[in-house]
Amino acid sequence: MIAAILESGRPERLYTGLSLLVSAAADGRPARGLVSFGALGPLLDDELLAREVTGTFARSLVELRHTAHELEDCRLWACAAAVELTGAGAAAIEARLDGVMSTPRFLREVEGAQLVVV
Repeated sequence: MIAAILESGRPERLYTGLSLLVSAAADGRPARGLVSFGALGPLLDDELLAREVTGTFARSLVELRHTAHELEDCRLWACAAAVELTGAGAAAIEARLDGVMSTPRFLREVEGAQLVVV
């Protein structure tokens, strides 16, 4: 299993983190991600992504997020503290992520996995 904590809201870093998880899951390797403070807003908001990046890269990033959500062996959760402190909407989380999870629980869930922070 590979696990990533997605912290950065920079589009290039989000792309890298999502690409890592999607590639692993597409190859049959379980992939898990925790979307933390910096990454939560951009991953939940299509308009924000469009403002931050343009053209093909923006579309690719949105498609990568969609693919991560659709792959059976790829799971992304919103960090519980980030949701609480940012007021992220439940509907957006439900539409784009697999729910909400605390960091301690995430770390227990991915114990033994390769862990990266992006």
